[in-house]
Amino acid sequence: MIPQALSLSPFEQEALLLSLKVAFWAVFFSLPFGVTLAWALAFKQFTGKSVLEGLLQLPLVLPPVVVGYGLLVVCGRKGWVGAFLFEQLGIRLVFDWKGAVLASALVGLPLMVSAIRLGLISVDPHVIEAAQTLGHGPLGTFFSVTLPLALPGLVTGCLLAFARSLGEFGATITFVSNIPGQTQTLPLALFTQTQVPGGEMAALRLCVLCVLLAVLALGTSKYLANQFDYKEAP
Repeated sequence: MIPQALSLSPFEQEALLLSLKVAFWAVFFSLPFGVTLAWALAFKQFTGKSVLEGLLQLPLVLPPVVVGYGLLVVCGRKGWVGAFLFEQLGIRLVFDWKGAVLASALVGLPLMVSAIRLGLISVDPHVIEAAQTLGHGPLGTFFSVTLPLALPGLVTGCLLAFARSLGEFGATITFVSNIPGQTQTLPLALFTQTQVPGGEMAALRLCVLCVLLAVLALGTSKYLANQFDYKEAP
């Protein structure tokens, strides 16, 4: 009886696989932007830097529905980005799992940038200077010396963004709706089960699964964070 209660139904398995798929591609596509932004914020001084930092943090403090609605306006079929993508490239984001990837990438990017930035800052500047004196250019030094030394921060940022993507709800349901098999990720499937009679056991299974995935990702990122030379703020 207990193993049967703990086993996932095809509906739940589908939601799990879609969540993992969305989270993976969200991290994959946001990683180049995360590394670039983290590098700029860690090493460069430029006009509007504080504004950029504030904008990066907006997805963390805004209601998720606001983020989803903004994506709907800009990337919907009538939005200037969405219309261009659909008419020129045949790519539809709204009501599609690719839109869920975009929403997850947007809300996970601040966490990724923060972790990677801390990793870059933790690299000894004397090592960077030594590499440059040996003939490495700025770009070569970054990819061959700085980024490898900041690898724990890079991996931590990816894991945090992955975990955030797995838990994304508000922006996703606003932008791409809750369509089984297409956009219904674990949080959306959990929400659905809480709204139907007799869905308590399925909701409990999905809730436990969400918690386990989050704990695994956060535990791994915490372990990697302890490999840094800097001390995390309490």
